Amino acid sequence: RAARAVAAAMSVFVTRRIPAEGLRVLSEASGCRVQQWDSEEPVPRAELLAGVAGKRGLLCLLSDRIDREVLDAAGPDLKVISTLSVGFDHLALDEIKKRGIRVGYTPDVLTDATAELTVALLLSACRRLPEAAEQVKSGGWTTWKPLWMCGYGLSDSTVGIIGLGRIGQAVARRLKPFGVRKFLYTGSGPKPDSAAEFGAEFVPLTRLAEESDFVVVTCALTPATQGMCNKDFFGRMKKTSVFVNTSRGSVVNQEDLYNALAHGQIAAAGLDVTTPEPLPTDHPLLSLKNC
Repeated sequence: RAARAVAAAMSVFVTRRIPAEGLRVLSEASGCRVQQWDSEEPVPRAELLAGVAGKRGLLCLLSDRIDREVLDAAGPDLKVISTLSVGFDHLALDEIKKRGIRVGYTPDVLTDATAELTVALLLSACRRLPEAAEQVKSGGWTTWKPLWMCGYGLSDSTVGIIGLGRIGQAVARRLKPFGVRKFLYTGSGPKPDSAAEFGAEFVPLTRLAEESDFVVVTCALTPATQGMCNKDFFGRMKKTSVFVNTSRGSVVNQEDLYNALAHGQIAAAGLDVTTPEPLPTDHPLLSLKNC
């Protein structure tokens, strides 16, 4: 009976199929009893509410909205929430804190991967790689033309980074050898120690938009950053500028981004994140060659 009581006290609900090593760590932790939504797809809301009931721990993903309803369904035994993500905007942190629940997340595990993907998106967008590859496949490539598929280079450029945190710094570190002339950054406040490595200058968001040849968004999603990249922001950017977002889709007003791309206000965009995810296949952004 004592063993059963311990197992119940240490029960954990896992909201998705995760690597086997992670499950093994849980299962071997003092007889921890694991219940899992064993699918590659997100757990349905009803299953989440049922699965978390009476659990001591919850291991969730970014796609799981952990709000008051979920916390109420879990009950007072819930003591720990871990999220398999760098971001935690899907967690109702104020409500979680009120209940004395501890939160774990994975802040540095994807820094290098996200920085590399950011550079890949930037190069793909500025050098028009997807568009050019499609032309090769469709027969649009006929002969060498001096002005065909010309893009924009990083050499002697100005790169503006919105959010010079771990990922923003990792992006700057990778872009610097391309011959970037100047780095600008903005955020909640100056970070002189972090910026010194790149000689980056802290500027207001408006100036960053106006002066940057490349704008890279790597900030967290907060009330202050939600919808930050909007009509006014894109209107301040150069017509030759490239916009890259690897933070959160909601930082961008997508209708305003579409209009900026469609009407030539900016040159191109590379997006790792959207709202919603995935985008519907008939979404206007997917019709653009420069996105």
